[in-house]
Amino acid sequence: MSSATSLLGTPPMPAEGIRLKPAFDADRLLRELTSVREHTWDQQRVYTEDGVGASTEVDWRCLALRSPGGDGDRTDPGGPGPQDFADTVWLDRIPYVRDILESIPAPLHAVRFMALGPDTVGIDHTDPKYGPRWGVGRLHVPVVTNPGAVLVLDGVEHRWQPGEFWFGDFSRTHRVQNSGSDARVHLVIDVLVTPGLAALFPEAWQEYFRDGEILFNRQESPQSAEERRRLGTTRFSLPGTFHLWEDDTPLSADSPRETATLTADGDRMVLRLPGERVFALVHLGENEYRFAGWSEERTLQIFPDGPDPRVVLRTREGGRVHELPLPAERLSA
Repeated sequence: MSSATSLLGTPPMPAEGIRLKPAFDADRLLRELTSVREHTWDQQRVYTEDGVGASTEVDWRCLALRSPGGDGDRTDPGGPGPQDFADTVWLDRIPYVRDILESIPAPLHAVRFMALGPDTVGIDHTDPKYGPRWGVGRLHVPVVTNPGAVLVLDGVEHRWQPGEFWFGDFSRTHRVQNSGSDARVHLVIDVLVTPGLAALFPEAWQEYFRDGEILFNRQESPQSAEERRRLGTTRFSLPGTFHLWEDDTPLSADSPRETATLTADGDRMVLRLPGERVFALVHLGENEYRFAGWSEERTLQIFPDGPDPRVVLRTREGGRVHELPLPAERLSA
C-alpha cells in the first residue's frame, strides 16, 4: 500500500502537501540566512544504519541548526544512534529562526538550512517513513527561491515562497530542481507528529488527523537516576532488523537474532548491540522507550521483575500496533 492510499474506513491525506499556519517574516529570515553564509556549506549526506554516509552528487548543501549531539558539521538528517538531537552553535546566531522553532508544538529533530545550487536537478526518491503514519513530519520554510526552483512531490509541482510554512509528505516520490541562476534555500524542520502540530494544519485536514492513520507521539517522561539504577541491566535476544528504523520486516519470533542489552548510561537508558553499536533511548513511561532520533514507530518496554523477566517490542503504523514479547535475563539491579 502506497503512502498516498488510506486504509479502508479512514480518511485519506487530503493532499501531498499543504501550507500551514502561520507565515513568517521573509525579510528577517533572509537577513539571518545572510549572517551564516560567509563560508561554503558542506554537501548534504545521508544517514544509514552505519551512521553518516555518502554525500550527494549534486550541489545540495546544508548548515545544521539541530543535529545529533549538536554537531554543527553534520549535514545528514540523523536518526537512531548514540546521541539525541540538540541545537548547534549556528542557532545562537539566528534568534528569529530560534523563535520560529520554539513556536512549533512538537519535538524537533534535524533542522537545517538546505541550499540547492543553480542549474541543479536532484533524483527521484522517497524518504522512507517520513510521514504522519509513522509519527514523523518534515516542514519547510522557504527563504530564497526563484521561478525555476521546483519541488515535484508525488507528481505535483510546488513553488513555495519565502516566509510560507509548508508540510510535505516526503515518504512519497519527490525531486527538487533549480533551473535558476541563484541557489534556492529552505529552512527544513523534521519533527515528531503531535496533536499540537496537527492544530497548525487547516480545517480541511482536521478529519484526517482525527480519524486517519496517524501515529501521535507521546511526550518524553524523564526518569531519575535512581529509577534507572533499579532497572539495572537486562539481556535478551533481539531480532536483527529491529534497530533498522526504515526497515519494514514484520516482527517475528523466527527472525535471526543478536544479543542485546538494555542498561543505564549516564542520564538515559541505552540499547547495546554487538560491534559496539549503541542507541540512546527516550523514556515514554512505564519503562517503555523509543529510539532517540526516531519516533514511536518502534519501541521497547522492559518488564524486569518477577520470575519471568521480558522485553516487549512494538512497531506501529497509524493506529495499528504489533507486539513481540521476548524472554529476558536480568543481569543486575
